[in-house]
Amino acid sequence: MSKSLLEELPGIVREGRKEAERILEGLESRHRVRLQTREWVLPSKDAMATDWIAQAGRRTHLSEAVDADWHNRLIYGDNLLAMAALLAGDENTPSLRGKVDLIYIDPPFDSKADYRTKVTLPGVELEQRPTVIEQFAYSDTWADGTASYLRMIVPRLVLMRELLSDTGSIYVHLDWHVSHYVKIALDEIFGKSNFRNEIVWSYFGFKRSTARKFPQKHDLLFSYVRSDGYFWKTQYKPHDAEYLKRFRPDETGRLCRSDVNPTGGGSRKIYLDEVEGDIVDSVWDDLPPVNPIAKERVDYSTQKPEKLLDRIISSSCPEGGLVMDIFGGSGTTAAVAEKLGRRWITSDLGKPACMIMRKRLIDQGAKPFLYQAIGDYQVETAKSHMGRAFRIGDLSEIVLSLYGALPLPAEENPLRNLGQIGFGGKKTLVLADSPNKLTGDATLRRAIAQRDNLMGGWDRVVVLGWNFDPSIGQSLAALNDPNLQVLVIPPDLLDRLRKKGGIEKLRGQVRFSSLQYLTLKPIRRERAGEDEELSVTLDNYVLLSPEMVNLDEDNRAKLQRVLSAEPLALVEYWAVDPDYDGQVFRSVWQDYRGNAGSDGDPLRVVRQARLTVPARNGPRRVCVRAVDVFGFESEVVQDVVETSR
Repeated sequence: MSKSLLEELPGIVREGRKEAERILEGLESRHRVRLQTREWVLPSKDAMATDWIAQAGRRTHLSEAVDADWHNRLIYGDNLLAMAALLAGDENTPSLRGKVDLIYIDPPFDSKADYRTKVTLPGVELEQRPTVIEQFAYSDTWADGTASYLRMIVPRLVLMRELLSDTGSIYVHLDWHVSHYVKIALDEIFGKSNFRNEIVWSYFGFKRSTARKFPQKHDLLFSYVRSDGYFWKTQYKPHDAEYLKRFRPDETGRLCRSDVNPTGGGSRKIYLDEVEGDIVDSVWDDLPPVNPIAKERVDYSTQKPEKLLDRIISSSCPEGGLVMDIFGGSGTTAAVAEKLGRRWITSDLGKPACMIMRKRLIDQGAKPFLYQAIGDYQVETAKSHMGRAFRIGDLSEIVLSLYGALPLPAEENPLRNLGQIGFGGKKTLVLADSPNKLTGDATLRRAIAQRDNLMGGWDRVVVLGWNFDPSIGQSLAALNDPNLQVLVIPPDLLDRLRKKGGIEKLRGQVRFSSLQYLTLKPIRRERAGEDEELSVTLDNYVLLSPEMVNLDEDNRAKLQRVLSAEPLALVEYWAVDPDYDGQVFRSVWQDYRGNAGSDGDPLRVVRQARLTVPARNGPRRVCVRAVDVFGFESEVVQDVVETSR
């Protein structure tokens, strides 16, 4: 007989603690999880008028970035691994254990909803099903229902407690689906004595008629503290109309009312301008949800209003303190923390959420921040799935098997990363590259040499890669080899493998996409005194395998029409680094769909960037990065020689 959820709960908490403890024990390991900085964002969005004000703003952000000893962080990837990296620290940032002043999380609610992602392109609207990795974050579909949800949240709560400072607080935002079960887990992890509030956020709006129950119109927020010495600042809201009726102007014109002195000293005057307001209690019925035409709306299904986060941050985080939200979603926590002068860290498992957050922060002119990803994400995921004894060769064998290739003999295949496919009398060599390195020109040339020479030669070679050198597109164009194909290993492969429970259950369901790439027109560079102007123009965007996008046939046909007519319409966001060092991409200019300050076209990015930068002698390495509407990233680098005006 199966156990009830209440009977399972102690075991779930116990196993969640053990999982978190294993992570904590590995923090000092040589192979500890690290964060890789994908982009150093210095918000300076494109505007129709590139005047001296915009240039001054760009220079200000550059100086802020150089002088700052702290950079806010937007992290893409599994938040369990992100927190492990933050706890471990690295050469650039010490461990944040016990350093976070406030944690707010709004995790998915186990609502069994089946969200779809709508992508609007010129003339068409596509409906895309989320990838498996995004369904984990958004669709709220869990294999074992609420039990799976609790297994997900418990180890994360344990790590959050480790990150929280002695004066810190945590707010966990839930609804009726799992709130009461999570409350029990919170009591176990943070201690019942550290529970401070059950806050009812009663969002008002149109009430729909429901069958046989009262309409649902509130969420719950549980707040806990790390210790008795927690930071707190009482919050006030305007007095209601009935209270204000008690006040009358006195002989000076000031509004006041008389109050009986409880010590027996007679009546005393209370002046309205000396009363801070009505103290906010645990029922918040004065904060409306984000309405459809609100300026802050970013079209994210679970977006929370900025006033909600303003109240939480103002009450529980000191000025200059550090706020963290590991289920970033629409980015409200980071956006409000930025406006209130608090430092912030946010993360999300979904590419769409990270794109929305990045655009939102750029749009509000945020201070420079880092866009980071989990270092060796696939390796870490493999270790959690296959055990710490995992080796890269194990992962290569899995990739080859799912692609449909049989391994080559061991004597010809010491790294276990080569396979073969025979079909129609043709022989294909398959190389599965390592997730620990970038697949680039050297890998391609080695693959061609193996195709031509290994075991008597092959008709063609396919290279399967996880991460790619920025110049991979240029390498492919230069090689111009029709018998060389490069495919992308799905980044959520191991998550899917873990969910399915084995290779056999996943076989035939994995698609390896072709590389998408961006091309530029030759960049123009003109000197003007101590400055120089760069003119960067997009040329073309190629999505070689639209079948990789999770669309039905009707939507796929719509996508093909857009690709044929206007491929650059797929670009969601692009940025320019005028001095790329090959390591960290410094984004000093950005444009994105919906940027009202550029060309006013909500469905297209501008195709040309004009930016003024300090002049430098010799060639200039310019890098452009783009993200398309499906979250695929591409990059192109040009070395631009100096010219004079």
